[in-house]
Amino acid sequence: MSRTLFTVGPVYVAPDTLESMNKPMITHRSKEYKELHADIVEKIKKTLDTDMEVFLVAGSATAFLEGVIRNGVREKSLGITNGSFGNRSIEIGELNGKTVEKVQVEWGKAMKPADIEGKVTKDIEMVHWVSNESSTGVFSDSVALANAVREQNPDALMMVDAVTSAYAMDIKVKEMDVDAVVFGTQKALALPPGLAILLCSERLLEKAKTVPNRGFYTDLLKIKKQSDNNYALTTPPVSIMYGLDYQLDKALREGMSARYERHQKMADMVRAWADKNMEGIFPEKGYQSNSIGVINKGALDFDAFHSKLKARGYEISNGYGDIKEKTFRIGHLGDTTPEMVADLLSVMDEIMEE
Repeated sequence: MSRTLFTVGPVYVAPDTLESMNKPMITHRSKEYKELHADIVEKIKKTLDTDMEVFLVAGSATAFLEGVIRNGVREKSLGITNGSFGNRSIEIGELNGKTVEKVQVEWGKAMKPADIEGKVTKDIEMVHWVSNESSTGVFSDSVALANAVREQNPDALMMVDAVTSAYAMDIKVKEMDVDAVVFGTQKALALPPGLAILLCSERLLEKAKTVPNRGFYTDLLKIKKQSDNNYALTTPPVSIMYGLDYQLDKALREGMSARYERHQKMADMVRAWADKNMEGIFPEKGYQSNSIGVINKGALDFDAFHSKLKARGYEISNGYGDIKEKTFRIGHLGDTTPEMVADLLSVMDEIMEE
């Protein structure tokens, strides 16, 4: 039985988007591919209002999270974390032989400049964090964090994991002025998984020239050399790129402000439902995600509830990480609409009343 996904990712992919990928295959060294690659790069820059380099690689966003650390850190970074995915970037650094200083923020709380006061010392080469922590539903102010980093150490590079925020919320790329923004296709771009996207600064590329052991697949200098000619370093998922080109056109037609407003409306609907039917949402007030609702489950038997929901054709997500037993999650991002969310919440109400 097919189900409509209100999961954190992969997410619901609309029929027209699936159809956009149903095209004859082309080779990734052809003229047609070069045109497709160039169009995608131009549209990403336009939709996110950025002049940063745009790199594409087959894989999940984790490929670029690892690549940025391997290219931008010789010895030491600082990881700020308030959830599972902030922890992951720290683990990536450690597994690549880097020393990673950790700033732990309470789960459910936003990361704030005060949390890193005095922590960005001169030996810190990079600071990395997650803008929208999908395990907790917290959307931190990355502009404020970036400014706090610059005040302490203007030479430190910065990487932002925007996997569940890019194209759902205004991440203010120009205002952040960081060196790496990482995301993928399977979240708010509402495509199948398989393509990672990196916005990359010139500072990061210059630093990469001084860092040994960048690998092959993750070598940003090799990736840039190919990207300058509108090629990928290795074979890209061409079908997903057809879909990405289509989805970017859709975002341009909708308008980014309208897109962000739609996500805000869906988030408000889920929060109101959680306040009425559950014990509210988990994240700190004023810092709630507009792409993911992380709901306090209280005494709810989530497995039984979810089984009934799936039998009616809907799927949501359980909690994640340290708060798995305390919460469940509703993803409302990408091509999901307020009308779809209203239908989901209505069915959830029916199950609650049984």
